Amino acid sequence: MGWIGETMDSVKSLQIRQVLTQAVSLGMIVTSALIIWKALMCITGSESPVVVVLSGSMEPGFKRGDILFLHMSKDPIRAGEIVVFNVDGREIPIVHRVIKVHEREDTGEVDVLTKGDNNYGDDRLLYAHGQLWLQRHHIMGRAVGFLPYVGWVTIIMTEKPIIKYILIGALGLLVITSKD
Repeated sequence: MGWIGETMDSVKSLQIRQVLTQAVSLGMIVTSALIIWKALMCITGSESPVVVVLSGSMEPGFKRGDILFLHMSKDPIRAGEIVVFNVDGREIPIVHRVIKVHEREDTGEVDVLTKGDNNYGDDRLLYAHGQLWLQRHHIMGRAVGFLPYVGWVTIIMTEKPIIKYILIGALGLLVITSKD
């Protein structure tokens, strides 16, 4: 009969109370993850406290698949810092190094220019049309730490969605069939 047959027998033998218990447990796990994420947002001051490096533009410092931990403080942004920023009209944030900082004398606001360590030129071609500098509201956070290669899980599931669906299905089946 094998593993599949045993799994089907296990699913058939479930009672309503067990299914409800498993559903509530799954709901609590998802809710806990969301609460942890929101708490990290509050602690770090960043709308996205964890990001995955999606390209090789920051090699050799950060490689594709590294996870960066972000923090956004009130301190002024300085040249040399690695920041994650959003560009108007683009969904995916970009991880690059600040190469120039320009303070406006009239308002005191700080504009920054970024560049990928592995890129030849600055990022002005990546910015929105007509934009020459990034303002503070574009910056999501500063990199304060990283975990190498762990982000490959996210990259693989994004590039090959079938793997994501298989994994979600397997985990759902595991939750439903567990006897605890």
